[in-house]
Amino acid sequence: MSVVLSTAPLSPSQRAECWHEVVSNTFMPLGVKLLEREPSVGAISSEQLGSLQVSAVRAGPQVVTRTPRLIAKDGDEWITVVLQHRGTGALEQGGRQVLMRPGEFAMADSGRPFRNELAEGFSFTSFHLPRKDLRVSEQDLRALTATLFSSSGGSSGLVATYLTRLSQGMGTFDVSVRRRLGIIATDLLALLVEERSGKLNPQAPGSAHAMLALIKEYIVRNLSDPGLSPEVVAAAHHISVRYLHKLFEYEETTVSRWILRQRLERCRRDLSQASGPLLTVAAVGRRWGLVSPSHFSRVFRATYGMSPREWQTAERMQPSGLGQQRGKLVPSSTGSGRRGEGGEGGEAA
Repeated sequence: MSVVLSTAPLSPSQRAECWHEVVSNTFMPLGVKLLEREPSVGAISSEQLGSLQVSAVRAGPQVVTRTPRLIAKDGDEWITVVLQHRGTGALEQGGRQVLMRPGEFAMADSGRPFRNELAEGFSFTSFHLPRKDLRVSEQDLRALTATLFSSSGGSSGLVATYLTRLSQGMGTFDVSVRRRLGIIATDLLALLVEERSGKLNPQAPGSAHAMLALIKEYIVRNLSDPGLSPEVVAAAHHISVRYLHKLFEYEETTVSRWILRQRLERCRRDLSQASGPLLTVAAVGRRWGLVSPSHFSRVFRATYGMSPREWQTAERMQPSGLGQQRGKLVPSSTGSGRRGEGGEGGEAA
């Protein structure tokens, strides 16, 4: 459940003091200087994912500071990662300054002074976690605070995608998965620090789970590529194919079966569209990397118990007619995987 704090009910003259209190209570003791004569409405919506606090923040122009005096008041050590959505943020720490634009992120360490100037109306999501949870050396962390991470590609792009999805899903996460989501985010951030410092150990358990999350994100983003294969996935992440297969043992499946399952689920979704232009079965298959119609039809039938065309017809002509068949239209743990191996479109292991 999200906790929402807002200055909307207050008059402009009351907002400055209240906003300073809201910010400091949400994160840590901070100095806040508003840059508007009549402060805009500020709001923070926070959700706890285990020890990771995810907070969506929007407000008007301001400067936020963490001074030595404020550090002395708060003995806890925190890492805050800011993912910018709107406006810009000029973050300074350790003699470096970066300008965060929408889609970019950077991190700050509460144990050292920092300054973040937000010169215009802004929104961002912060990911606030205990320093000890990151499990990286002080030296490596110091080298990367106030360093810009891009969302355009590479490991930082995949981390940004995961963090963005967390921010978009706030308030919807089931209690049973919140802690796990927070652990994955923390492991991903630690992996990013270790990779940038040249100390990544992919065999470590935390790195393995984080690497698996990155790999899954990469696969989902590239499902339309018929050449997607274990070899391509491994090369994109600078790991061996053998280690890639080892990672998927956590899922009790193989890389090829997982790729095929993701493709088939998206094909089934597209074929289930009851309105809009009618897509051919072949076009749907090609959209998700299954370029051979015969192979697509074979693995779809093995998984869902009917051909893609039969599924599409039933969904369009009799939207409720599948009610008695739904029980058997569930992916088979044996049929879909074994049929998918050795096929074309990147299914070969």
